[in-house]
Amino acid sequence: MTVLIISLISFAVVAVAVAIFFFLKSPAPNALGQEQLSPEAKTREILKKVKQIEVSTRSVVNEVFSGEYHSVFKGRGMEFAEVREYQPGDDVRTIDWNVSARSGHPFVKVFEEERELTVMLLVDVSSSGNFGTAEQFKREIAAELSAVLAFSAIKNNDKVGLMIFSDKIEKFIPPRKGKKHVLRVIREILFYKPQDSSTDLNVALEYLSRIIKRKSTVFLISDFLTENFEKSLHVANRKHDIIAISITDPREVTLPNVGLIELQDAETGESVTVDAGDANIRNAFYQTASHQRQELTGLFRSIGVDHIDVLTDRSYIEPITRFFKMRERRLSA
Repeated sequence: MTVLIISLISFAVVAVAVAIFFFLKSPAPNALGQEQLSPEAKTREILKKVKQIEVSTRSVVNEVFSGEYHSVFKGRGMEFAEVREYQPGDDVRTIDWNVSARSGHPFVKVFEEERELTVMLLVDVSSSGNFGTAEQFKREIAAELSAVLAFSAIKNNDKVGLMIFSDKIEKFIPPRKGKKHVLRVIREILFYKPQDSSTDLNVALEYLSRIIKRKSTVFLISDFLTENFEKSLHVANRKHDIIAISITDPREVTLPNVGLIELQDAETGESVTVDAGDANIRNAFYQTASHQRQELTGLFRSIGVDHIDVLTDRSYIEPITRFFKMRERRLSA
């Protein structure tokens, strides 16, 4: 049994995924219980689920995040508007030397707040997202988080784009505005069926750096149960403002005291049976998973990427609000 635990820790916690399917193995949420439905019924269920998310996030956007979104993300970027003649008191660093030389009089550049930002949602749809032991699957929470962020963005006249990925780029939706566009984004996150089951953050980050030329605000939403993406994240963060949102289920950190259980890696299909009734095994699992989470937090901090930690058994409103307040303090410092 000890050998099995070492194996579990090596492939499920440290290397790839801790997507644990207990006795009753969780159904994949990209289907959300629709596999037995007719095409017409599936369509109705999809529309119903998307509408539910729109309604459930509306008050959060209107009452909590819309104003905070504006104060945090608007006004950070400045774009060139015009030139005018220099006036006493103007910052000499804003002098446009080319125009001044041609005219024979000093002119300064005038900048104004960027009227429009681009928000990119990078959402991991690998198989480890098809897991949840609380009220929702990780992928459903990713959809709700994306809805809140996307609706906040369009309420502030910003564009929203989507990239869903596994170990390849599964789908890319260019940034656009409008409610109809956001509803499509939610639908794709919830119901898109990925071609591959594993995760490669490098693929997503490198594609982002190539395809999105203008500096954007990027929310990278994943359970981050993968390795060796530091370099790609560092490069992408130099060009864009990346915020990492990690989604974790409590059973990816603690095992229940229930005796023998089967643990299965959702991305590779590998599985082991362990005795969760053994306190030493539960403690080893907890210590390893906790260490992995600490290392992930340290990685983000070292690169300068803000990190929002979301748990499936708790509301995401508090960590998102905490992030906005932290950003506001930083901007006002």
